[in-house]
Amino acid sequence: MRSERTSSSPRTSPALASSGNQELELEDPTPPGSGLRASASSRGIAVFGAFRSEGAARWLFIWPTVLLVLFLSLFPLIASLALSLSRLSFNQGGVVLQFVGFSNYAQELFGLERSHFLGVLKSPTPLGWLIVGATLVLTVIAWTRSARSGRVGPFGLALRLMGGILLVGFVWILVQALVSEGGRPGALIVTMIFVFVGIGLQYGLGLGLALLAVQRVPGRRFFRIAFLIPLTITPVGVGYMFLMLTDTSKGPLEPIWVALGLRNFTWVTDPWLARGAVIIGDTWAWTPFVFIVLLAAIEGLDHEVREAAWTDGASRWQSFVHITMPALLPVSTTIVLIRLIEGFKIIDMPNILLGGGPGTATQSLTLQAWIDWNTLNLGRSAAVAYLLLILVTVIATVYVSFVRRRVTEVV
Repeated sequence: MRSERTSSSPRTSPALASSGNQELELEDPTPPGSGLRASASSRGIAVFGAFRSEGAARWLFIWPTVLLVLFLSLFPLIASLALSLSRLSFNQGGVVLQFVGFSNYAQELFGLERSHFLGVLKSPTPLGWLIVGATLVLTVIAWTRSARSGRVGPFGLALRLMGGILLVGFVWILVQALVSEGGRPGALIVTMIFVFVGIGLQYGLGLGLALLAVQRVPGRRFFRIAFLIPLTITPVGVGYMFLMLTDTSKGPLEPIWVALGLRNFTWVTDPWLARGAVIIGDTWAWTPFVFIVLLAAIEGLDHEVREAAWTDGASRWQSFVHITMPALLPVSTTIVLIRLIEGFKIIDMPNILLGGGPGTATQSLTLQAWIDWNTLNLGRSAAVAYLLLILVTVIATVYVSFVRRRVTEVV
């Protein structure tokens, strides 16, 4: 009986059992089931504490901020999309909003505003036909190589085919406007000229200044600061400054214009000179941004690699092409992408410097949308803005996809 009681006892003192003394069963003071309640209570306290710390911060600070940012980002897109599909008119009794579908887009691409948006398109010259033919051949070759490589799926091939068609179509419009008799570029092509020519000049000048600023020459700290001065001036200030500098009848450069025989010369008489003035002003304003980023990237490079290349007999040009430029490729990709997005929004220089003139020679897409907005043609203004959004999205996506492969190959 004693052995049965000992084996059935839930808790028995081992010392008493071994000594043979009378076994005393120790009763658990905790009632049955109270352990589960204690663990549940502790979990509840932990959950409540987490809610009071991280959970409360998430609900009180993070989520309202995220929702506010989403609202501020999505609401203008949705509202402008609805506005671009409508015609808004102001009457004495109020505002009338009429749904017109894609009429505003059709008017810009195929209707009365086509010459303003795309330009005056004429039959290309033989050089223009040669450019279109070369573009078509290169596009077909590139797509064929992608199809034969086997590394691109059907969806990727379809995207490449669509991109090739868009590229050939854009080159066709570009040639009709620029390489033709009597052609004239519209706001779309003018914006593309501002963006690509300006970014090319800004990156080239910024890289050159950055390479000069890392050389051990006297006064390099002064030039580092002096090169950053244009970055501290607002775009409006830059526009008015270049408006004064390009005025040949007065201003600080008047003696120079007189010495060069340009006293009665004006920039606004020739469309290409006017576009050149806008590009020069925009380049002067944004080159310091490219310079300071590339300067920081160059100073962060490993100079021992270049010195080893020089020791092995490589020239400075070879070390620059094969060592410095591949190392700067990730930073350069980011800089060009930022300037690409910002460049499409150019409005200050063409508006302040020339007012979009002569005629519409320097009128960018952003300036055209702003003019339509000021004339209360809100639907057409929203349509131009959405066409600009689509253009920037396509070009930025193609650029990032193209550069990503190059960065992967380099790394």
